Amino acid sequence: MNALHAGDTLDHYLIEKLVARSGMASIYKATDTLDGKAVAIKIPHPEMEADAVLFDRFQREQDIGHKLDHPGVMKVFADTKRSRIYMVMEWVEGRLLREEISGGRRLPVERVVNIVANVCDALEYTHAHGVVHRDLKPENIMLGGDHEIKLIDFGIAGQEGSRRLTFAKLSNVMGTPDYISPEQVKGQRGDGRADIYAMGVMLYELLTGKVPFSGPNAFATMNERLLNNPTPPRELDPSITPELQEIVYRAMERDPKNRYAHAREFAWDLRNQDQVGVAERAELHDWRTKKSGVPQRILNYVLLALIPVVIFGLLLWVARKT
Repeated sequence: MNALHAGDTLDHYLIEKLVARSGMASIYKATDTLDGKAVAIKIPHPEMEADAVLFDRFQREQDIGHKLDHPGVMKVFADTKRSRIYMVMEWVEGRLLREEISGGRRLPVERVVNIVANVCDALEYTHAHGVVHRDLKPENIMLGGDHEIKLIDFGIAGQEGSRRLTFAKLSNVMGTPDYISPEQVKGQRGDGRADIYAMGVMLYELLTGKVPFSGPNAFATMNERLLNNPTPPRELDPSITPELQEIVYRAMERDPKNRYAHAREFAWDLRNQDQVGVAERAELHDWRTKKSGVPQRILNYVLLALIPVVIFGLLLWVARKT
């Protein structure tokens, strides 16, 4: 069975409609006929089930979802009696944060602060339970009613005591170039502070309408955050307060030791901006000076050329392990 349609049944679930489809899976809204509740069913595409790496990602998301139980995290329900591989999640009426800001739309500052602080509350819980998301971005945050947020897609998350993804060391830097932390760019596994960095990037984007770093390709974008400083948020929008700008910088510190150590500290500053001290930062003055040059561009091209070689090597490694 490759696709489901409204009216079809899957075990004791009645399919209502297809709500999303990605390269990995399709998500359907369904009704649990045992209790009448609406649920979301995520079904991997057949080709994904045959891919060891992608299937591992799907299983990891499910395992972590079973472990976590927090209002700000999409709940995954355990159900061992299944006729095929799929994941059952709570149904949330809402929209992805990416949809809310598509086309450069800006949200009111109060709403931005509320969203980011609530995400930090959820991160404080996941980090306390040994789970680092590692791929936070607007596409992985769902907004519901009454200021509700839900973190979704823990497919590349790190979990204490779990084995690493099949991609071995490369797996630890998987993520989205716009939001990945400097330590992940360097190939380090990263801890909860990597999620805090990603939320700092999102706070910057939500306040200014643009991401702090960009480039002609993923390598250039990631390299930018290692060498240069972004345009200060207040240069892009003077209505942003110095305190809120300071919070952005604290979350986006290049060295994780200088970043917020815990998500609860990030949330506290957002909710108590009148008590945030503003530092005299070099980043406020030297952001116009860019370190790039011809050698770095050459390195970017070399790295791009190596991508097929790396992928072939990884596939060969996977084949030998299976």
